[in-house]
Amino acid sequence: MSHPEYPIRPAQDRPRRGRRWALGILAFVLLVTGGGYAGYRLLGDGSTDPQVTAAQERLQPFLRAWQKKQAKQAGEYTDSPTEAESLLDSVMTNLKPSRTKITTGDGERKGEGDVRVPFKVNMRIPGAGAYAWDSEARLRERSGKWTVMFSSPMVHPKLRPGQTLALSGKDARGKILDSKGDELQAASLTGGVDGTSGKGTSGLQARYDDQLSGGKGPRKAVVVADRNTGKAVKKLTATKEAKGRPVRTTIDPRVQKAAADALSGVKKNAALVAVNPRTGNILAAANKPGGMNRALEGRYAPGSTFKVVTAAALLNKGMRPADAGPCPKFVQADGRRMENQGQFSLPAGTTFEEDFAQSCNTFFIGARDKLSDSTLRTTAESFGIGGKWDVGAATFDGSVPANTSDGDKAVAVIGQGRVEASPLVMASLAGTVKNGTFQQPVLVPDGVRKKHRAPRNLDTRTVSDLRSMMRSVVTKGSGDALKDVPGGPHAKTGTAEFGTDKPPRTHAWMIGYQDDSQLAWSVLLEDGGSGGKDAGPVAARFLKNLGR
Repeated sequence: MSHPEYPIRPAQDRPRRGRRWALGILAFVLLVTGGGYAGYRLLGDGSTDPQVTAAQERLQPFLRAWQKKQAKQAGEYTDSPTEAESLLDSVMTNLKPSRTKITTGDGERKGEGDVRVPFKVNMRIPGAGAYAWDSEARLRERSGKWTVMFSSPMVHPKLRPGQTLALSGKDARGKILDSKGDELQAASLTGGVDGTSGKGTSGLQARYDDQLSGGKGPRKAVVVADRNTGKAVKKLTATKEAKGRPVRTTIDPRVQKAAADALSGVKKNAALVAVNPRTGNILAAANKPGGMNRALEGRYAPGSTFKVVTAAALLNKGMRPADAGPCPKFVQADGRRMENQGQFSLPAGTTFEEDFAQSCNTFFIGARDKLSDSTLRTTAESFGIGGKWDVGAATFDGSVPANTSDGDKAVAVIGQGRVEASPLVMASLAGTVKNGTFQQPVLVPDGVRKKHRAPRNLDTRTVSDLRSMMRSVVTKGSGDALKDVPGGPHAKTGTAEFGTDKPPRTHAWMIGYQDDSQLAWSVLLEDGGSGGKDAGPVAARFLKNLGR
């Protein structure tokens, strides 16, 4: 049934009663809240009372100076400059906030020449997290000038004269342990901890910060403390209850000390790494000086120590250690004349094994035609080089790109050009010869998710020949610094050119393993001279230290 006396209007023609009601509520809210302002404003002034406005203008520089940790300047706006400076300096020194923000609310006149202004302090405190509190400043007008009436409760309402704010909390951080369960004595491995926040900043301390600290959350509490005794009077914030768990490493303290002692007299930046060839466990990683962990993360041309890989590639191609191996003074490659260190040459009838023992560059460069552009890369993969290692710490795992030119291959066969490795990689390389197969190094067993496995193993005959050749380096080659060291050391020396100086500067290397124990090692001296002459004596000291 229709009702013509009540015609239906289109929606847009209907009275907007709901909207008008909503706007009325909004207008009321705006009126009550003072134009929509709620809470605090950053050092603001929302008053129309001239006395309140003047007081707040005087308060602002005091709060700004407090924010900036300028206690002396802040004190100058108060009636007690010395007391204000002392307490504010104490609070900011104790808490060491990384960020402080102070916001003010609307001031209120309490009488002629007497104004109160509420304010909120927000701090970000290392070790304790975010902490905020409300307080109130009282200002009085004296001789036409407004002054902040300073008191301890103004800084924090829980403070009383003779008290301050401070941090409290026991150090529940876990320890980084060696393989014997004692605290690890190797600063370049453990890394650092921020003294204020208690947070790990580098090395294993940073990598395992959650485990060592017991997880995320405040480690320290903000407390009211007696300024004379330092004793906490009242706890203002909470702390987590969890205790940190230790991180256990594979470092053998005896081997680590022997390595550190061997580097003690070295005047160059240096690193010494030792691994167990059978398990891959890292037994020592010493750096001099501390700081950068060049032992595990350094990227260097390995020089002639890489000839272990090149020799393996040639052995895989059918060469034998007794085969003839000419070693002239010079050889041409890609239009360049290349030479041996000191331009030495070996007589006619020299063998492949003797070239390896004496580290003859020209033989290896001359033999490059036996290798394809990808041979060095695939052979290096048998030693684990270039894979992604998961050792429980940051590492550089080596790089041996496929060759892109004849000149690129000529320098790659002697460990130069784009070939790079860390001391850890080279210790592992020696360990692979000792063990016969690659075992990925490990530093923190519980931190390892998946070990890298070499895509292929070395041929057993190749391994046998490499062992013989590395022993000859010691008995009749460039590694004679180890000749009197017991334990049957096997080695390879390396002198790696770097930079653009002429003559070029060189890193000194020696790598090797012991025949009578599960120990493989590498020594690197940055800008340190030659492998046999300079790195060799360091390796000898290390091995002799272990025998004492």
